[in-house]
Amino acid sequence: MAKQWKAHCLLVAYPSQGHLNPMLQFCKRLQHHGVKATLVTTRSLLKTISSNQPTSNNNSTPIPLESISDGFDEGVTQTLDNLKPYLEQFWKVGPQSLSHLLQKLSKIGCGVDCVVYDSFLPWALDVAKKFGVFGAAFLTQSCAVNSIYYHLHEGVLKLPITESKILLPCVTELEPSDLPSCLYLHYGAYLYFWDLLVEPFSSIGKADWVLSNSVYELEPEVVDWMKNMWPLKTIGPTVPSMFLDKRIQYDDDYGINMFKPRNNDLCMKWLSDKPKTSVVYASFGSMVSLSEDQMEELAWGLKDSDSYFIWVVRESEEAKLPKNFMEMISEKGLVVRWCPQLQVLSHEAVGCFVTHCGWNSTLEAVSLGVPMIVVPQWTDQTTNAKHIVDVWKIGVKAALDHEKGILRRETLKNCIKEVMESEKGKEIKNNAIKWRDLTRNAIDEGGSSYQNIVEFVDKLAH
Repeated sequence: MAKQWKAHCLLVAYPSQGHLNPMLQFCKRLQHHGVKATLVTTRSLLKTISSNQPTSNNNSTPIPLESISDGFDEGVTQTLDNLKPYLEQFWKVGPQSLSHLLQKLSKIGCGVDCVVYDSFLPWALDVAKKFGVFGAAFLTQSCAVNSIYYHLHEGVLKLPITESKILLPCVTELEPSDLPSCLYLHYGAYLYFWDLLVEPFSSIGKADWVLSNSVYELEPEVVDWMKNMWPLKTIGPTVPSMFLDKRIQYDDDYGINMFKPRNNDLCMKWLSDKPKTSVVYASFGSMVSLSEDQMEELAWGLKDSDSYFIWVVRESEEAKLPKNFMEMISEKGLVVRWCPQLQVLSHEAVGCFVTHCGWNSTLEAVSLGVPMIVVPQWTDQTTNAKHIVDVWKIGVKAALDHEKGILRRETLKNCIKEVMESEKGKEIKNNAIKWRDLTRNAIDEGGSSYQNIVEFVDKLAH
């Protein structure tokens, strides 16, 4: 007998891995609570995805996948150089393509009750309203970062930044270097950032809900402040359930990957005989490209530290490694092109995470109680790093060389020693465990995120 759903949500994700993952996990949460959830991405991205159709549990109801056009259906690689024309084309064809999808679903008896849209795609709200269905904005960055962009939109924060201290309501005091990099460090370099990050706040007040991939307990002051303006609900962390509350059986992976996993078991086998909290895990995400000088400094810093290490180096970055580095690290370290990050971070052998501070990686580390060495690179990562170090106190910041702006090997070695061996490192670990428990409790039954999802579902069902 066909399952009786309370409602049907269409979740429209911006086409990148860091935006797909949280949307997909929210799909699984909605289906767990009895709402059919269909994930929508672009046809061009769908061609690149390595996936078994993701499911909400092993029994299992698949998460339906649908696609819309971004104007590049045969495929496109988004780069900083081509992003402006890509967005212009997507904004031109996307609304019509989404309208056609809603019409198609209605004709086959799969009518949609709510369009949950990535805030990077604000035109999706207009489409939802045209069809007379609910529209919910989905914020994939922290509430603190979104507050910064909102104040920029409102003219409270002005560019170029001239103040030495930035004071915004209910956000920790920031220095210019703590702001998203497109507002300070790289101001003027990203021609697209206003349309993608700031302009969505023109219409967000028209949404029926604003859903945030954050946790109330992580940033309560700014969440409360935002709730006074919009119908905001925190629904994070959007991490697979088996690493959190274990309520969605067998949900131990995101289920969609733009990068083909290789040697899935290699990292776990390598970790299996390492002592507890003896391994440093280093990864800089799916988009960051480091200079050859920086790669060399990281390589020797990891090799010369007193700890074992796993370092994720994408295939496109491997040529920047020092000559014969792989042979020199022997049993001390493991360099891989890809690894199952959640499984690695949750392994008892891992004691520290050297990270670029992308919001998804940050939430994963917080949810798993892993101390961090922060090496932010761009966009929101600098603001996330500020919160990791100074607000939650679960990491240390690796200071960069002032002359070249890179992390030197000695600095990395000292940071690893501080986190893994010092008294301060013990405090950081204790704090990490405290935030891990608070974060897990938020998504478990009765927690803040759990209740927000229940209230969202109840409203849809009635």
